[in-house]
Amino acid sequence: MPAGVDREDGDGIARLILRNEGRRNALAVDLFDDLDRELAALQHDPAVQVVVLTGHGSAFSVGADLAAPPHRRTLRGDSADADLSRLRRVGRIAERLHRLPQVTVAAVNGACAGAGLSLALACDLRIAPETAVFNTAFLAAGLSGDLGGIWFATRILGQAKARELFLLPERLPAREACAAGLVSRVTPAESFPTELAALTARLAASAPRALRAMKANLRDADRMPLADYLDVESERMVATFHTDDAREAARAFLERREPVFTGR
Repeated sequence: MPAGVDREDGDGIARLILRNEGRRNALAVDLFDDLDRELAALQHDPAVQVVVLTGHGSAFSVGADLAAPPHRRTLRGDSADADLSRLRRVGRIAERLHRLPQVTVAAVNGACAGAGLSLALACDLRIAPETAVFNTAFLAAGLSGDLGGIWFATRILGQAKARELFLLPERLPAREACAAGLVSRVTPAESFPTELAALTARLAASAPRALRAMKANLRDADRMPLADYLDVESERMVATFHTDDAREAARAFLERREPVFTGR
């Protein structure tokens, strides 16, 4: 079966499963093509509130598929210009994942390294079982890094920790990755599916317009000066205040019940 991305939808949640069987979901060109198509479709899908990115089987993704035939690799060595063009294209895929309007959750179900780690870092949240293992891996392979991994890590962890993880690559068990800030939450392996489902269901039950507006605020806070940010934040706050969902939340609070949101 060729490498690719499987999609499963339900209850406002889209689950994207990286699949490259026998290769621990290493990132081949056909997998990237599938991921790009799925992300492009999700970008304009109002029915989906949460996107989960995970791996098939027992791994998340170990990074680029260096053992694939040349036509399935991003970096092929045919020419520097061709390699650069292909790598810039897959870099845009990581950017598209990062900029999705939905909340994104990397469910790091196993080994996560190199460009696979970059994709996990492009998500809003990362959850992993305690059996998962992380590694930046690039320097050990004689490479400098791709798919924005250092850019994401610097913003998530700060300059000092990002430098340590990329300049001194080593295997990090999930608990250590969580202590370093790479992972939002670590669970026992046996309860990982249950806790992932509870986390994503909680997110998907949020007021849809407020959830997307908050995601936009979080993205803008990283790139805008304060004065500019306050302008767009105020616009989104007023827009969400004037929704049926905000009125429903107020009624539910007074009536001591859980709100039922409709996205209006």
